Amino acid sequence: MPKKVGILISGRGSNMMALVENAGEAYEVAVVASDKPEAPGLTWALEHGIPIFALSPKGIGKPAYEAALSAALREAGVEIVALAGYMRLLSDEFVADWRGRIVNIHPSLLPAYKGLDTHQRAIGAGETEAGCSVHIVTEELDAGDVLGQARVPILPDDDAETLAARVLAEEHRLYPRVLAEFAAR
Repeated sequence: MPKKVGILISGRGSNMMALVENAGEAYEVAVVASDKPEAPGLTWALEHGIPIFALSPKGIGKPAYEAALSAALREAGVEIVALAGYMRLLSDEFVADWRGRIVNIHPSLLPAYKGLDTHQRAIGAGETEAGCSVHIVTEELDAGDVLGQARVPILPDDDAETLAARVLAEEHRLYPRVLAEFAAR
């Protein structure tokens, strides 16, 4: 029986699309949720028959927003939460509630370059390779156990945009495979 996954997005959701398109025996996508009701990825999810949850935390606050989000995930029968371009920090309480069941994709070879601007920071540091990591979400930013990584070379003429495009292609290959392995445990 495939595990039910809830995917959290804040925008277009290209990693969400890759997860949906590669779902199979290990996991199925039960709901796509967003903190931005206008997120283009929500339209894509609906067009592909996936239920959505959309709620802005503006005006209700983070605790009420996360309580509603958690309730929607539970109502959909979600067992694993996959962050896919979700640009909001989750509270310690939310992470504790879903401990060990939240995964994220990050555009660096963790533990290097946690946080934002990973590609520019890697280029600026003179690195010869970059990549992406799928990890367990913990209360500490980008610090959970790494479940899988993919590497790409940093080319001499790379800028943050060209490097980001190559890393994103690897994210689309890595994330579904690692999520399936994680769900199969």
